[in-house]
Amino acid sequence: MAEFDLIDRIRRRIPARADVALGIGDDAALLQVPAGRQLVVCADTLNEGIHFPAGTAAADIGWKALAVNLSDLAAMGAEPAWCTLSLSLPAPDVAWLDAFLDGFLELAALHRVALVGGDTTRGPLSVSVTAHGFVEPGRALLRGGAGVGEDIWVSGTLGDAAAALALLEQGAPDALRQRLDRPTPRVELGRALAGIATAAVDVSDGLLADLAHVCRASGVGAEVELDRLPASAALRDAVGPEQRRAFQAAGGDDYELCFTAPVERARRIEGAAAVSGVAVARIGRTVGGSHVVMRDGGGRPWAPDKTGYEHFG
Repeated sequence: MAEFDLIDRIRRRIPARADVALGIGDDAALLQVPAGRQLVVCADTLNEGIHFPAGTAAADIGWKALAVNLSDLAAMGAEPAWCTLSLSLPAPDVAWLDAFLDGFLELAALHRVALVGGDTTRGPLSVSVTAHGFVEPGRALLRGGAGVGEDIWVSGTLGDAAAALALLEQGAPDALRQRLDRPTPRVELGRALAGIATAAVDVSDGLLADLAHVCRASGVGAEVELDRLPASAALRDAVGPEQRRAFQAAGGDDYELCFTAPVERARRIEGAAAVSGVAVARIGRTVGGSHVVMRDGGGRPWAPDKTGYEHFG
């Protein structure tokens, strides 16, 4: 199949929308940004063998490629709107492309995201997505808004995806593998936290590494209570306590939200979580200084062998 046939195959699956004046098929898209909203833009690339194991189902790759971008928008408190897709494929495999689009467009439909353009090329399997969303001026969640003495929260559970990757060869439990292959972007929670949380980041490289980004941007330190980190039943059943804690603290690929808020806003946080249908947990507090310290049940400092994933580490 020729390149333009691939593009046309993608275009035929995209419904028309009023805010997309011109979508797939030209040199660029023409999009209508609503009045009184700021445009939020993010981009992520997924490479085979780095961001997803070789042999991952095409539909799961499609889902995850969009999910990791929607997670970035969620961390900004943004409402998703549009995206572009660039695909590098070793060969023009129609069956693979259709399955990829099944996963990609399934998640896009859940969050009303329109695919408006992109690119296709021959090369190693790689997927790049740029996502666009909207936020009201002054309501974006940033990394730099935390103050000393605030609560630190996380959504969902931590460590499942890292455990799935570690257990891949011996057969990871389905519940863990699902978290690796099809992460759930916390878009509704991010929107609900706008105006309540003071800072936020999505947990993609590991809790300690990503929380450190918030601390650097905000000029604060953090103390995290190890025993407060939320764990799924599947993770508790699959690995022992020490390995579980390492996965939770530094494993990465969770795509949960880590955020801060003043202590007196706890009820509002819990209300936002209830409306969004996502569990949240208070895991620590911001302090003076610049370091992230994790403490065990006895109050002793605890640290994993590494604090998170580094692409060029």
